[in-house]
Amino acid sequence: MISTDNLGLNFGSNKLFEEVNIKFIPGNCYGLIGANGAGKSTFLKILSGEVSPTAGSVSITPGERIAILKQNHFAYDDVPVLQTVLLGHPELSSVIEEKAKLYAKAEFTEADGEKAGELEGRFAELNGWEAESNAAVLLAGLGIKTDQHERLMRELKDSQKVKVLLAQALFGDPDILLLDEPTNHLDIAAIRWLENFLLNYDKTVIVVSHDRHFLNQVCTHMADIDFGNITLYTGNYDFWYESSQLALKLQQDQSKKLAEKAEELKTFIARFSANASKSSQATSRRKQLEKLKLEDIKPSTRRYPFVGFRPEREAGDQLLRVEGLTKAIDGVKVLNNVSFTIQKGDKVVFVGENETANTTLFRILMGELSPDSGKFAWGVTTSHTYFPKDNGDYFKDGSLSLVDWLRQYSTEKSESFIRGFLGRMLFSGDEALKKVNVLSGGERVRCMLSKMMLSSANVLLLDGPTNHLDLESITAVNNGLMKFPGTILFTSHDLQFIETIATRVIELLPVGQKDDELTFPEYLASIAK
Repeated sequence: MISTDNLGLNFGSNKLFEEVNIKFIPGNCYGLIGANGAGKSTFLKILSGEVSPTAGSVSITPGERIAILKQNHFAYDDVPVLQTVLLGHPELSSVIEEKAKLYAKAEFTEADGEKAGELEGRFAELNGWEAESNAAVLLAGLGIKTDQHERLMRELKDSQKVKVLLAQALFGDPDILLLDEPTNHLDIAAIRWLENFLLNYDKTVIVVSHDRHFLNQVCTHMADIDFGNITLYTGNYDFWYESSQLALKLQQDQSKKLAEKAEELKTFIARFSANASKSSQATSRRKQLEKLKLEDIKPSTRRYPFVGFRPEREAGDQLLRVEGLTKAIDGVKVLNNVSFTIQKGDKVVFVGENETANTTLFRILMGELSPDSGKFAWGVTTSHTYFPKDNGDYFKDGSLSLVDWLRQYSTEKSESFIRGFLGRMLFSGDEALKKVNVLSGGERVRCMLSKMMLSSANVLLLDGPTNHLDLESITAVNNGLMKFPGTILFTSHDLQFIETIATRVIELLPVGQKDDELTFPEYLASIAK
């Protein structure tokens, strides 16, 4: 078990945490959530000992080992892949190193023999004989092939390094596992493997993630950071979100009888409990949900932006035709004879190993790049707006206020209209007057979404729209796109985002594309075979 006692952390006069008292117990997986800047990653660093609190303390059950997912992709460049994983268990690695030095000695004394016996005993206690095979199993599950296990880390791609560092954190069955954005840069197969691993993990897991599908699959509890404290809730992310919204509704509707409210809660809990899988964590979560009472759930104080896209006119049936598009970037062919047709109302997610291919395709469709060969044609009734992966060009004039920046893209120029629009995107009061050169990545995304909403387009192209957003904004964008009646072409790493929006999957391949007009669940089933 790991717990905090009156924990506090100050940065100058700014109090990030104050009197935090919380316990994380074995058998549960805790999703640590909170708005951007709330201190999620910092809290994990406090728990791991990397950051010292200014008040209070962290306690760990004696003898328990803690492991944390490291984000430094270059720390092990000169270390072989398999050995990097073994370093995830420092005591075992130390024993292995001592053994190697001892047996390499030219003269082996009686004292050395005694020391070797001690080391061999500890090596066996730490399951050292199975260490390399266990590490290899983790690597294989995450998609690192056997012929790569003896390579140096520097020889791997960044996406592969992430998998090795994740295997390092998981190695050796740690008692407490701290994971900061573990699904970043993972492919779909690796994410699903990790979900299954954690669902059957009976130790303590604390995870920070913006991937709602992942949080829903693995979490038994949500730990919500708000106003410098952390509140614990039973259930996964969707249960936390919907129960907090239900609590707000019940709080606002005081005319309902308590019995009616309780019945509504009972029905709500039964629906979520029934969706639990047969894993040990899901079974535990179901039992905990069934014990919940009305007073146990509280409305969230979190604010959600308003995201709604309303097309000015309806598009015709013939929306987009792409024929034989080919394009090389820096001498490397990223699109190779790509052809497809988009119909009115399609909501298409583009996937594939090469993300540059998706971005290049979108830039060609928006007229920012010219293809080397091939052609495309938009329907005459279409109007489109674009969310680029890199939005830097839109914020080059850093002297503009938010109001002046958004006014450029609005037919209605009055300040009251612009400020009202920005207010719905959580830029209220003086925030609407700050300069665009001080915006965070998430704030820029909200600005770009505002620009798109003002366009009233009937076709949306979105290249990674959830990047840099907190969970509240991701949820708002997700809900807004689900309600959009027009056509959407998009990319995303958020599995729940894809599953709830996409009606069709197009996979860009080294040659052409794979387009069997499958839904996302059908596509996942096809690649699992």
